[in-house]
Amino acid sequence: MVERGVGAVVVLEGGEIAAILTERDVLRAIAAGRDGAAAVADWMSPHPDTIEPGDTTEHAGSLMIHGGFRHLPVVEDAEVVGIVSIRDLMRIALEDVAPRGV
Repeated sequence: MVERGVGAVVVLEGGEIAAILTERDVLRAIAAGRDGAAAVADWMSPHPDTIEPGDTTEHAGSLMIHGGFRHLPVVEDAEVVGIVSIRDLMRIALEDVAPRGV
């Protein structure tokens, strides 16, 4: 995750989403005293909610807020085509807003 600069990875089983492993999951493992050899299966979040490419950003945000997560796999025809993050949604929401002091 660090090498690729991502906050989450999708875990596939038989070509379908089995789980998602996020920065938060890794931090929970570290807080529990696990080292880098901890099994992903012990800390991943199974059966995550997903969204389709044609769904709205409003729908994605609603799922994230109500589900309490920050990453949402995007699936098209049963294939993972991406992940939307809360940061992605914030960029869209704030697209036309200049930072303070600018």
